[in-house]
Amino acid sequence: MTGVLLYARSRGLSWTPAALAGAVVLAGWAALRTGAAAPDPARVRVLVTLVPVLAAAVIGGSLSTPFDELDRTAVRPWWPRRLAHLLGPAALAGALLALSVLGAGPALGPTPLLRNLLGCTGVTAAAAVVLGARLSWLPVLGYVGAVIPASAGVAGRAVTVWAWPVQPGDRPWSWAAAGTAFVLGTALFAARGARPAAAPR
Repeated sequence: MTGVLLYARSRGLSWTPAALAGAVVLAGWAALRTGAAAPDPARVRVLVTLVPVLAAAVIGGSLSTPFDELDRTAVRPWWPRRLAHLLGPAALAGALLALSVLGAGPALGPTPLLRNLLGCTGVTAAAAVVLGARLSWLPVLGYVGAVIPASAGVAGRAVTVWAWPVQPGDRPWSWAAAGTAFVLGTALFAARGARPAAAPR
């Protein structure tokens, strides 16, 4: 138990639940403001895209590797710890986000939020390996920000794949794309860990 606490403290996981709770408060407040009877499509799009991006950014910020040399020379493999490190906050964020929008109507239900959380977390985890934990939120924010205007008025199966963050929750190809991003990003992070931050000069 002591080892788990030390691992969590060294990775900054102590502040992650509080930050995720803040994202949930934002989601619940936005759902109440939008309304269930006749939701504004623009507000729905902001809610189901940016709130998961915010939650994924919080998760990505906790993926730092402060002792990379020790991790690489450890006797026991680190991938199970990294896997639990990513899946634990992701599961917590998914449960809290789903609870925050229950009863908010089909457009604001938990389905698109959970799909986007999966996809955004996968992209963020992969970015942590390439860019480091501090910058892991940049690619997913840029991608989602570009997809929102690029997918306006576009129809067809292909758009449900590349524009998965803005699709309704019942589009199976959007789930396939988000799920693939989550599996690949999780596997990459578990295998490699986050890129260590550059030492100050």
